[in-house]
Amino acid sequence: MTENIDVYWSFRSPYSYLVTPDLLRLRDDFDVSISLRVVLPIVLRAKETLFDVSNKNKVTYIVRDSARRAEYLGLPMMYPNPDPIVQDYETFETAKEQPYIYRLSKLGVEANRQGKGADFAAKISRVIFGGTENWHEGDHLKDAAASIGLDLAAMDAKIEDGDHMAEIEKNQDSLDADGHWGVPTMVVKGEPFFGQDRIDTLRWRLEKLGLKRA
Repeated sequence: MTENIDVYWSFRSPYSYLVTPDLLRLRDDFDVSISLRVVLPIVLRAKETLFDVSNKNKVTYIVRDSARRAEYLGLPMMYPNPDPIVQDYETFETAKEQPYIYRLSKLGVEANRQGKGADFAAKISRVIFGGTENWHEGDHLKDAAASIGLDLAAMDAKIEDGDHMAEIEKNQDSLDADGHWGVPTMVVKGEPFFGQDRIDTLRWRLEKLGLKRA
């Protein structure tokens, strides 16, 4: 019987980007399905209680470590231009208008509803973090979606008046209920595995559950 893995995931998280190839390999190697549970970046959903982005050491370390991890994994990595979150890098204040992250997050929800959440996350995050300048312009996102059989224009139409934001908020509540706050967090049978570097531990657990494909 196929086991489901819930993956709490953000379009601004470099580690979320880095985990996507491994998630697709899990789906190939084990009798599992992947449910993409998109959440907003922590700077929008829990800044005051969980992560003080004004601490420049934390921010600097994440940028440095994610680039190092990408090199280790053999993945292209460049900090996005533009950043999916509009933010003042001196004060770390986030802008009231956020033209990118809400659209991306809702599109992720829609892709998951169409059964292609993990594939969409992998393709789109590769565009955003893989070195594509002005990833939000032209046909970059459209072509990435089309490569896995999704119609970006139709998806945009669905999210315009849909309940996708309500699902994102539900995902955020579920992440808390599942015992974590960060992304990527993978949950199988109620057990959370936080971070791209916990994939090997998750593989071990799936093997112990007898889910490895013959």
